[in-house]
Amino acid sequence: MRPYLQNNEIKLDEAITLERDCEAILIPQGTAIHLSAGSVVFVTQALGTSVTVNINGNLARIEGRDLDALGFESIEGQQNTEMTGDGTVKESELWEQMSSCFDPEIPVSIVELGLIYSCDVEPLKEDEKIIGNRVTVDMTLTAAGCGMGDILVGDVKSKLEMVANVTEVQVELVFDPPWNQTMMSEAARLQMGMF
Repeated sequence: MRPYLQNNEIKLDEAITLERDCEAILIPQGTAIHLSAGSVVFVTQALGTSVTVNINGNLARIEGRDLDALGFESIEGQQNTEMTGDGTVKESELWEQMSSCFDPEIPVSIVELGLIYSCDVEPLKEDEKIIGNRVTVDMTLTAAGCGMGDILVGDVKSKLEMVANVTEVQVELVFDPPWNQTMMSEAARLQMGMF
């Protein structure tokens, strides 16, 4: 197995034959599809912990747990339930984790796209001792009808669950205010040639 590589380390648009059957999500519909062993795909984006592939002219997202079907090492996310130090959560770690979530069609993190509207931490206490933390996120999509909403919400939730001292995560998909290109960071606009 080859180690999983990011966009800048993998040959994009190179034909890869699937080594085994795997599940994928059709983009932008968000519907599950089955990819059969022997199918030829072309990686169009390899960012975060998933890969976007072109199969027969359609885009599909393959999750990290199924990257071995492409000949890469699989990536498994897991919840970090360990309480460390004084039990507080470093907000910078939350934003770092969310920055590792990518729109499957746009090679820019959802944070840089301006899709995260808020991220709040509420300490959960018992007898004045922190026993965990609830993280609440409001996020949006670039298009209200995008079928990938639940997938991106799940990405954010699973990434935040990996942060030490986070015991609960609630991610709310909101559409007010509606997203627009001015919400993108300057770096994202530059990367996408929107200047």
